[in-house]
Amino acid sequence: MEPSKTSNNNNKLPSNLPQLQNLIKRDPESYREEFERQRAVYEAMCVIFEQNPTRYNDDLHQIIMFMAQVAQCYPDKLKEYPQELMTLLKRHGSVLHPEMRMSFVKALVLLRNKNLISPTDLHKLFFQLLHFQDKNLRKFLKEHIITDIKNINAKCRDMKLNKELQNFMHEMLVSRHAVAAKTSLDVLIQLYHKRVWKDAKTVNIISNACFSKVTKIMATAIRFFIGKDDEEEDKGSDSDSEGEGTKVDLKAAVMANKVKKKTKKQKKQLEKIKSLAHKNQKKKTTKASFDFSALHLVHDPQTLAERLYRRLEKMNERFEVKLMTMNMISRLIGVHQLYLPNFYPMVQRFLFPHQQEVTRVMVFAAQAAHSQVPPDDLEPVLKTLADNFVTERYSNEVIAMGLNAIRELCLRNPYCMSEDLLQDLTQYKSHKDKGVMMAARSLIAVFRDKNPELLRKKDRGAPTELTVEKKQEKFGENTAKSYIPGAEILAFKTNEIEDFGSDSDSDSDDGWVDVSSGNYDVTFDAVAADDNDDDEDIKNRVKKKTGEEDDDEKIYSAKEAVKEVMKLTAEERASKAEDIVSSRFLTDEDFARIAAAQAFKQVEKFNQSKKNKRGKKRKQMEDEVTREAQELVPLKNIEMIYKKRKHDREARMETVMAGREGRTKFGATKGRLNPNASTTNREKAKSKNFMMMKHKNAGKQKMSFRDRQQRLKLALLRKKKFRV
Repeated sequence: MEPSKTSNNNNKLPSNLPQLQNLIKRDPESYREEFERQRAVYEAMCVIFEQNPTRYNDDLHQIIMFMAQVAQCYPDKLKEYPQELMTLLKRHGSVLHPEMRMSFVKALVLLRNKNLISPTDLHKLFFQLLHFQDKNLRKFLKEHIITDIKNINAKCRDMKLNKELQNFMHEMLVSRHAVAAKTSLDVLIQLYHKRVWKDAKTVNIISNACFSKVTKIMATAIRFFIGKDDEEEDKGSDSDSEGEGTKVDLKAAVMANKVKKKTKKQKKQLEKIKSLAHKNQKKKTTKASFDFSALHLVHDPQTLAERLYRRLEKMNERFEVKLMTMNMISRLIGVHQLYLPNFYPMVQRFLFPHQQEVTRVMVFAAQAAHSQVPPDDLEPVLKTLADNFVTERYSNEVIAMGLNAIRELCLRNPYCMSEDLLQDLTQYKSHKDKGVMMAARSLIAVFRDKNPELLRKKDRGAPTELTVEKKQEKFGENTAKSYIPGAEILAFKTNEIEDFGSDSDSDSDDGWVDVSSGNYDVTFDAVAADDNDDDEDIKNRVKKKTGEEDDDEKIYSAKEAVKEVMKLTAEERASKAEDIVSSRFLTDEDFARIAAAQAFKQVEKFNQSKKNKRGKKRKQMEDEVTREAQELVPLKNIEMIYKKRKHDREARMETVMAGREGRTKFGATKGRLNPNASTTNREKAKSKNFMMMKHKNAGKQKMSFRDRQQRLKLALLRKKKFRV
């Protein structure tokens, strides 16, 4: 009985390719004869197929996929099989049925996954197939190319193969066929974002696409370098949902589920909607982070910026494309500190309140400013901002945005500001609008740090220890220090247990305050000068905690270390800091102490007489925090209009509940304060008969258009009659 069963199975194998495929993978040699038969069938079908390649042949599709699945089992027989498929695609690719063409491509992908085809040969063929008008095929090819290159570099990087593929992508990028060039650009960008080809060569290949004659390719390349604004991401997240093309209304779905019939399918669908809504909410709250390191990898940024500027001058594209180009030029100038004097007059032409997207143009003007730009080039831009925005002709929001733009520009290059103009702008510090007032005060805070000599004496503020240490640099001056400012705090050994806010005793709140600096993200437990401090008790407490009783090396508390630093002059601090830096390696804890000491100096008043007692610390307001110049100017820094902040939900609910105290549960209290008072006409109307009030209710009904027309006609005739 057993032989008959085997013979029956063998007879069914020619018509059951999946079963034969499974058996061949388990034992290739036992089924070599069956494979030879299928090989012969494949060759016969190919001859028939070439006579009429436009038809879809399902039998050929199945046998092609079968041969691709078992190709690794018979390498001697199927050595030329990949080349045969590629030849058929090259010969008849343009006239093939779309599904038949996709079958050939999927078979080649299977062979590539088995490493039976070189990636370069396959990618060259796939880029040729991009010329065909087949949207699904193009999408599939692009995804495979990205995945294939990613898998090649998953375990180890083959630099020779990567270089060969990058050169091929560059050839495709400069090719005349727009679809192939766009696909090559998309592949390069995707591989860069996936950190597969995140090198300078990839970036510079993409930079060549910024000069493509095809607008879509040029815009894609520029968008790669400038990234996307947070506002654009928010708009995109509102319109696109996770997995679906519409927004998920969870409240409506829950309400609909209450009135529908309760079934397992309905319950499962509701759970899916809840999960989708949770993902969308998480996606909205997660702030996107963008990597601008591509700008740093450009080989010749000066030439790139000049070529883009020449392209911008002759550009006839949409205004959005012009803005993108201006954005990239400004970022190149700011990041690499380039000199492109003709760019500033071009930006100046767009600085008007009625100009479309004027806030973004302000950002470009600020980004293109840096300390090496001559003041003569930036001074016209600064005056244009002051004349066109900071004027009483426009609204308070326009004035505030103008002051914010001036602040961001002067933060990067304060040398272009004149004394008279700055003193005029600082007059807005007492403006009645809070947005204008805060913008003017932030400008004052910038010049308190950069060049306080330009401010009026009353606006300079009290000098602090940090401002006295700093030396006001002139244009083109670059002072190199041989030490780290603030490192002198390390000369005083402190107790690790109570150092910088780690004191666990109850008396740590007495005389200790938190100082937050705009320059340092460190909280420093500073000490306010207090004559009643018991230094002896502090020393004893420190010794008790550390267990040290010897007096060979004095151990200070954080309080005492800061006091000792403040007693030193600027020259003594520099000397101690230089000794510390040159004699030891600094740890993360050391840098935290340095940052904390610098933060304390920023708010500690400077006292010329070191013999006198320390003065009280100057309270540092929010608008006085020193701002640091960033590489890129966020749009919110220009549009930062201070308004009354909205309370969060907890604060609003607390206010609502406080207002409900003493009231009844629902509605207003009925009844009168004076029960003997007379009733109103409205209250009397409620007790009257309906027929008595009918004529009044009729007059309140909505009249038709015809009735209004007739009434207007009668009124006009009446007026005419009385005039005569």
